[in-house]
Amino acid sequence: MKPSELVEYLDRLVARNIKLSIMIWGPPGIGKSSIVAQTARAHGLNWIDLRLSQLAPTDLRGLPVPEDGAARWYPPEFLPRDGAGILFLDELNMAPPAIQGVAQQLILDRHVGNYTVPDGWFLWAAGNRKEDHAAVFDMPSPLANRFLHLEVVPDLESFRTYALMHNLHEQIIAFLALRPTLLHQLDPHHPAWPSPRSWEMASALHTNGLSIAPAVGAAATAEFEAFCTLDTTQIDLASILRGMGNDIVFPEDVSLRYALVTGLVLRAHDAEAAYHAFSWLATQAGPEWVQVYATDVFSRLRARGEFGALARRVADDPQLQQYLHTEAQLTHGQTSDV
Repeated sequence: MKPSELVEYLDRLVARNIKLSIMIWGPPGIGKSSIVAQTARAHGLNWIDLRLSQLAPTDLRGLPVPEDGAARWYPPEFLPRDGAGILFLDELNMAPPAIQGVAQQLILDRHVGNYTVPDGWFLWAAGNRKEDHAAVFDMPSPLANRFLHLEVVPDLESFRTYALMHNLHEQIIAFLALRPTLLHQLDPHHPAWPSPRSWEMASALHTNGLSIAPAVGAAATAEFEAFCTLDTTQIDLASILRGMGNDIVFPEDVSLRYALVTGLVLRAHDAEAAYHAFSWLATQAGPEWVQVYATDVFSRLRARGEFGALARRVADDPQLQQYLHTEAQLTHGQTSDV
């Protein structure tokens, strides 16, 4: 499933209080841990992230302490005692068999030693696959059979939505729209390689005028730097967003087109500006570019509670309404909400 689909699936599990154990599989760097943390925040839940590969068996089971002639296991302080939340066992299959054995008891019985997982807590786990060149151990069949297994794959649309909402650098976003195969390109021979996680780091570097090679590697950096040499100053985005772009022509170069549409999305800070860019694209660009813009700007405006204002503005524009009516691929997509 896509990361966006994982978000929806986890959200429904929490909303309906389905406390089945789940195992999230996927390559490194695609945001598995971040999505779990996001789910916890969205529902006001506590979140504990345990990296099992870094623990010893006694770290999870607790220490035996003599008490009244018997050994009592004192659980570690990092395990939850009350309340509600998500106990997340990350890197589960990177942990050695001894740790997986203790984790198995915790997952199967919600209990280990003298410790019991509180009723309000979800118990989820994640790990990489063997094909991801990760140092993983085989998961015992009895343990695997107790999980719901969700496999997540990299997805540009999901990353683009995340990047726009978190204000990643627009050149990073536009470049990946042009070169989607570079979103995730695992390279076991080099420490730095492209992934959603490393592109987010690259955005921070690029924003501060630093090379992104330490994050995504030399090959991806070379392509990105070539993309950045494009002269985008020839496109007056501010005039388009003010409704004064009638004389501005949509560029022929596909790289400039991606840069332009991304720039409009990120600069449409209110419904009025978003409407002017929408109207300009409808007259100047092909429907596929209008679709790219609409999908992204609608998501941003919904998050800010301004989508209704844009919908009303579009509804009052007969020319734009006619365009939406005649473009089937738009009326059956995001713009059907308008």
